[in-house]
Amino acid sequence: MNIDPLEIQKFDEMATDWWDKSGPCKPLHDLNPIRLDFILSHCSIAKGTQVLDIGCGGGILTEALSQFSTSVWGLDQSEKALEVAKNHAQTLSHPPRYEQSTAEAFAKIHPGNFDLITCMELLEHVPDPLSIINACGALLKPGGQLFFSTLNRTPKSFLFAIVGAEYLLKLLPRGTHTYERFIRPSELAQWSRSRGLSLKHIKGISYNLFSKAYYLSHDVSVNYLMHFEKE
Repeated sequence: MNIDPLEIQKFDEMATDWWDKSGPCKPLHDLNPIRLDFILSHCSIAKGTQVLDIGCGGGILTEALSQFSTSVWGLDQSEKALEVAKNHAQTLSHPPRYEQSTAEAFAKIHPGNFDLITCMELLEHVPDPLSIINACGALLKPGGQLFFSTLNRTPKSFLFAIVGAEYLLKLLPRGTHTYERFIRPSELAQWSRSRGLSLKHIKGISYNLFSKAYYLSHDVSVNYLMHFEKE
């Protein structure tokens, strides 16, 4: 199975703080509006749009997507994070449906079911990212939209995402990321093309040290978003 038990343990330990906007998941809350804007700027989400958020964690992006569609799924391997997501969604008029599963196993049950798939900050946490991409391709309908967010493998990303974010600024718990698992945009584009996914847009995510805010940019050397369409 395409699972790293140590990665699951990390996110289990973070679960109780998932919705604390000033806690260890603060960067996820800060990034969420930017990611959502990127998604909405490149695809339309209607009430009946079939949406899947792979690697949903405690449901920050999943809940945001459920504002637009009444059919949103959240998928994760962390049982504790999913419990937090389910509990937090109880007051929503159209809560997402959450399931503990791998993308690969889920794809066997729901092939070609989804119009829109998001997979944010997951590829760099699994042993075989190509397997996730393959599952995404299988889950999408023809013409379906796919959005990835991950970290580039560059000296700058090591400095900013690990040394800076984890050790100096303490934006993330130490050990959150492993540099060797970071993925270059060219690699992600090539892997996705081989699975019938056409690259449509790419944007970098930058961080302003003075305003302490994230913003979309043309700099993809650290964190970046990619938008694909299934052919």
